Amino acid sequence: MFERDAMSLLPVILSGGSGTRLWPLSREAYPKQFLPLAGEHTMLQATALRLDHLTDEYPRLGLHLQDPLVVCNEAHRFLVAEQFRLLERGCASILLEPVGRNTAPALTLAALTATASDVDPVLLVMPADHTIADAPGFRAVVADGFLLADAGAVITFGIVPTKPETGYGYIRQGEPYPHAALGGKAFRLHAFVEKPALATAEGYLASGEYLWNSGIFMLRASVWLALIQRFRGDILEACAAALAAGSRDGDFQRIDAERFADCPSDSIDYAVMERLSDDAPQAIPHLPPALVLPLSVGWSDVGAWSALWEVREQDAAGNVLEGDAFVHDAANNLVLAQHRMVAAVGVNDCIIVETPDAVLVADKDRAQDVKAVTQFLKDAQRSEHRHHQRVHRPWGAFELIDAGARYQVKRLTVSSGESLSLQMHHHRAEHWIVVSGTARVTCDDKRFLLAENQSTYIPVGATHRLENPGKVTLEIIEVQSGGYLGEDDIVRFDDVYNRDASEGC
Repeated sequence: MFERDAMSLLPVILSGGSGTRLWPLSREAYPKQFLPLAGEHTMLQATALRLDHLTDEYPRLGLHLQDPLVVCNEAHRFLVAEQFRLLERGCASILLEPVGRNTAPALTLAALTATASDVDPVLLVMPADHTIADAPGFRAVVADGFLLADAGAVITFGIVPTKPETGYGYIRQGEPYPHAALGGKAFRLHAFVEKPALATAEGYLASGEYLWNSGIFMLRASVWLALIQRFRGDILEACAAALAAGSRDGDFQRIDAERFADCPSDSIDYAVMERLSDDAPQAIPHLPPALVLPLSVGWSDVGAWSALWEVREQDAAGNVLEGDAFVHDAANNLVLAQHRMVAAVGVNDCIIVETPDAVLVADKDRAQDVKAVTQFLKDAQRSEHRHHQRVHRPWGAFELIDAGARYQVKRLTVSSGESLSLQMHHHRAEHWIVVSGTARVTCDDKRFLLAENQSTYIPVGATHRLENPGKVTLEIIEVQSGGYLGEDDIVRFDDVYNRDASEGC
């Protein structure tokens, strides 16, 4: 039996999305939750900051707000850690999914981790890639939800719709749920409804009974574990086995890949929530109350470029401009320029996104079809769906400047105190030129320093390492030459980040 972690709230941030519908800004290796799309902070950071001041604003709860627990793709682990480091915030844990298995297994891993010390906090489950304009309003509803979840209820948050949206699932709210402290703000969860046709969505909006499904939930960890055991015991068994066979790696909790690969894939909605609704096919005794709390806080899942246009500040003509962008006789456009000047003349309702290696031009009403581009790139075995031209690594980043048949040129930036792995290449030699900062170089049995404007040569087959021992960022120009220049030509001997060869330099 778990001890109730009295008045303790653990935020669980689900950061497994790939954000492919926001290509080319969002890529598989650097998806939308790590981008500052709607403010100065990235979407992940904004999610973590959203609960700030909750304990001060609602002292009556006597609430202890824990550091968040994050569930993410293993490939994104250093991005998550770096984003929290920049906030000067800690994480309760960062759970690494070796493969994606949807939200029900992710929450199960989180609940098992939360109760590992025989405590039972209330979990607030939030996707990492949503925007909420009214954070104080969100915290007010979270405070109401905490009172209900602390008493054993299962809470889902429904977004009060502002238009007949066909891209979201809906929740139908039932009768008001009596609670002395809430005054009729909670409702029974009547039913989940799939994405509707336009006419049906218009009817939902007119009725006032339907809310958008936000994917935000609140319940005690023990309640989730009891429900997933009851309805999808196979998921609980696989997650428990994968977590038990995993290992701690610095800030990260690794999940055993082989056992987690055997876990069925399912969403929180399908695995549990739909079975708790009043509209479930058959009544099941002894279930906790399933409730919905309406949210009207400027929410968006930023699921497509048109959604980003809606949440960004617009000029008098309805244009959203970022970077070196110019419009003339144009209205209701989203124009983002990252690398060069972009001009739009005499066009309306367009999405124009420019990055160093790709440009997207789309009709705003066809924004959902961007996935056709990413599918083409995958089928053609190109890299633009996965990586930006600037590729992030735990030690810094590299950027491709030029490439030819037997050479390529990169710009490397190595953060202060960081180090590339000790490695060797079978097929390429490398020339390193220091542009700024100080480099410590290992090349076979030699170890030496290079200052600005100095250079060195790394022969094919030499064991080598690049480090930044200084306090400023090290910038290197690397010229690679050889018959094969792929990132997978690497033999790694030692790495302070515990990566394998598949993760590149």
